[in-house]
Amino acid sequence: MVSLKDIASQCNVSIATVSKALNDHSDIGAETKDRIRAVAKEMGYVPNAAARSMKTNHTHNIGVLFVDEAESGLRHDFFANVLDSFKRNVEKEGYDITFISNDRSRPGRSSYLEHARYRHFDGVIIACVQFNDPEVIELVQSNIPVVTIDHIYNDTTTIISDNVDGISQLVDFAIKRGHKKIAYIHGADSSVTKSRLVTFNKKMEEHGLKVPDEYIVETPYRDMHGAYEKTLELLELEDIPTCIFYPDDYASYGGVRAIKEKGLRVPEDVSVIGFDGIRVARHLRPRLTTYRQDTEELGAQAAKNLIDLIERPKTTLIQRVVVKGKLLEGDTLADLN
Repeated sequence: MVSLKDIASQCNVSIATVSKALNDHSDIGAETKDRIRAVAKEMGYVPNAAARSMKTNHTHNIGVLFVDEAESGLRHDFFANVLDSFKRNVEKEGYDITFISNDRSRPGRSSYLEHARYRHFDGVIIACVQFNDPEVIELVQSNIPVVTIDHIYNDTTTIISDNVDGISQLVDFAIKRGHKKIAYIHGADSSVTKSRLVTFNKKMEEHGLKVPDEYIVETPYRDMHGAYEKTLELLELEDIPTCIFYPDDYASYGGVRAIKEKGLRVPEDVSVIGFDGIRVARHLRPRLTTYRQDTEELGAQAAKNLIDLIERPKTTLIQRVVVKGKLLEGDTLADLN
């Protein structure tokens, strides 16, 4: 195994100079750095992770806590893309990621915090979990740097889509197309759901439109069957809506199935609006009208903010980072004008 001493001997410099060059210290000239790095690469030098950890007090390993109730795992269209962006961005900065086990049926399993400490994670990213789970709260309140995606805790950095902007644009767009009877099948209770629902009601009120109580119903996120059943309920009303909002794109296709089974057409009889902008929705017909969340930027911001908390804790503020998305005008919203 090639050591710093071997590289120093080959370059005819001190071991300290080699160390500084490889760690990009400013008191070593660019030409010397390039020469030492080239020799190190040629000799097949690989840094010793354990030694680097002892010296910097960092393992350069980040934990990922991802628990999807729908059990779609990394097939989860939205979060899979966010985590992929996060992974690529932290790897650019020399970090690896490890998923925190959530198998609670395993005998003698550790809590999330115990697992994180056992693995010596420098920080943890939390996405798509039961955020009121005592184990999650314990981890968030520990001294390990944590960034959450799409959920707001006090004193924790959060990366979140601009749900207010998303729902606002969708409501305005539907009303511009002449819709006044708009129902909303929203997701399960969460800070994201509350933000979207309040915005929906506020925008409808601003347009002078009253939303009947029976037009607001709930189903879990990404639950196609639940959305299908709730849509059937809406279609049994005496005064059915002309447009239905869904909690996510995946669920909206359960709604489309229900509408068609009732002998109605999308969008001519009932219009459908999703949320997320998943890739598959752009290829199915009719193309879904939806709000595309910027998963690339969400992942990049999560990576940047978590690394800042790890490497610059004294100068990094806890903050809420809001990432805007984009309205996608599909074919599932009829123009009633």
